[in-house]
Amino acid sequence: MASGFVIRRNQYYDSVFLMAVNSRLAKASGVLQTAVLMASEKNKEVLAALGFRGEALDQASPNDLFVGVIAETLGALDAALAGLDGALMAVEARGPASTLHTLEDGLRLKPHANLAVLSIPGEYIRREAQRALEAGLNLFIFSSNVPLEVELDLKQRAKARCLLVMGPDCGTSILNGVGIGFANAVRRGTIGAVGPSGTGLQEFTCQVHHAGSGISHAIGTGSHDLSNEIGGITTWMAIDALEKDPQTRVIALVAKPAGDATLRRLMGRLKACRKPVVVCMLGVSSPEVTGDGVSWVRTIDQAAEVAVQQVGGVSAARQAPPVEGNSVESGSGSRRSPSQRFLRGLFAGGTMCYQSQQILRQAGFAAYSNAPLDRAFLLPDPARSREHTLIDMGDDAHTLGRPHPMIDGSLRAQRILTESADPETAVLLLDFVLGYNASPDPVGDVLWAVEEGRKRRRAEDGELRVVASVCGTDEDLQGLTRQSQSLRRAGVEVFHSNAQATEYCVRLLQGG
Repeated sequence: MASGFVIRRNQYYDSVFLMAVNSRLAKASGVLQTAVLMASEKNKEVLAALGFRGEALDQASPNDLFVGVIAETLGALDAALAGLDGALMAVEARGPASTLHTLEDGLRLKPHANLAVLSIPGEYIRREAQRALEAGLNLFIFSSNVPLEVELDLKQRAKARCLLVMGPDCGTSILNGVGIGFANAVRRGTIGAVGPSGTGLQEFTCQVHHAGSGISHAIGTGSHDLSNEIGGITTWMAIDALEKDPQTRVIALVAKPAGDATLRRLMGRLKACRKPVVVCMLGVSSPEVTGDGVSWVRTIDQAAEVAVQQVGGVSAARQAPPVEGNSVESGSGSRRSPSQRFLRGLFAGGTMCYQSQQILRQAGFAAYSNAPLDRAFLLPDPARSREHTLIDMGDDAHTLGRPHPMIDGSLRAQRILTESADPETAVLLLDFVLGYNASPDPVGDVLWAVEEGRKRRRAEDGELRVVASVCGTDEDLQGLTRQSQSLRRAGVEVFHSNAQATEYCVRLLQGG
C-alpha cells in the first residue's frame, strides 16, 4: 500500500466542487481512499486521522487545496495524483463559467434576489451569513460542522429581521416549486412540509407526489434546529409562514427526535395552529396532543397518507411504478445458511436509518448503529457491524473529507462488499435517493458491489437477500422506474418507501 499528497497553494474551491473531484479520483484503478479538502485546521485533524502528515501540510493555509491518495501500489498512487488536473478541468467543464466572486457581485446581477445559498467550509459561515442577512437575504446553508453557538446567533439575527435561516446542515428545501440542495421533482399542490431532515422531506414529498397530490413548500430547517440549544427557531418561523400561506391547506412536520424542552414548547405551538398538522417524529412516542387538529403518526408513509387525506386525496391510490416479484415465500432466501441471522442496513439518508431502527425496534429487533435512537445501541466501531446493524453512511464521520453517499457511492460499495462477506449477514437493506444534485446513477454506482457480494455469498453455501427502497419520481433526472428496474434485474427486491422496505425485512427475519 502507498500513500501521498499534493498541495496547491491559493487554489480555493467550494465543498460541492471538491466532492465531485474526489469522486472522480476515487474511481481510478488501484485507489483505496482519497481526500480532497481545503487545508483548514479542522480538516487537518481529519487528514491526520487518515494518516496524512508532514511539514508541508502543517504550513498549508485554509486557502490551499489538499489532495491525498491511498492506493494499492506506488504506480496507482502516482497515476491518481497525476490525474488531478484532469479531474479539476472535467468538473469545471460540467457547469457554466462564472465571473461572480462575492456576494456583492451576485446582488449586482440579481438585485431583487431574496435568498442566498451557502456551501462553504463551516468555519467561514458566520462572516458570510451575516453579510447576507445584512443585505436582507434569507439563507439556505448547506454547510455542516458549524458550531451551535454560531447557528443560534445567526438565527436570532435573522428572526429580528424577519428572515429565514434554513440550516446549517440543511439538505433539502422546495420553495415555490424550486428545489434547493437535494430535492426531487414533485408537483405543486396544497401540502406544506417542515423538517430538520433532508431525506425525510424528500421521502415525504415523493410519497405525496405518488399519491396524486402536491407540495406548496417544503422548508428545511437544518439538522440541529429542534435541539434544546437552538430551540426550533426556524421550525417556528416555517410553521408561521405556512399557516399564513393561502396555498397551503395542511402542514406536515417530519423530523428526527427533538430536544425534550423544545418538544414541549413545539406541541403547544402545533395545537394552536389554525391549519391541520401532521407530525412524524421518528423514535418519539406520541405526546398527548392528538386531536385539536394535530395528527401524530409513526412513519413517513403514514404522514403522507394522512396529509393527502386532509386535502381530499385518496392515499391508497399511489401512482408509483409498481414493484413486482417481491415475496417472502419465494426467492433467494430459501438457501440461507444456519450462520446467516442478521440484517445489515447501509443508508445514504440519515432519516431512513432512524426510521428503520424504529420499525425494527417495534417488531422486537434491536439494532446497533452509529446514529442510534437508543444510546445503549451505539456501535463501538462504525466500521465493524455487530448483530443487527444499521449505518448512516452520510454521518459526519463518514463524510469528512469524502463525498456524501448521495453524490458518490464508492464508500458504500466497499461496505456492501464487507457486509456481503460476513457469514452472519442474511439480509442487506439499502436506500437510493434520487433528485437534484444527487448522483446521476445512484444504483449504478454500487450495483456491481451488490452483484459481486451475492456471487461470493453463493460460493460460500449461502444466499444474500438484498432489499432496497428508492426515493424519487420519474420526473427526476435519474428516473424512478429506470433505477428500480436496474435493481430488480440484479435480483434486488425493491420498494418505493423506506418503511415498506424495512417492514419487508422484518418479515424476512421472522420467517427465517
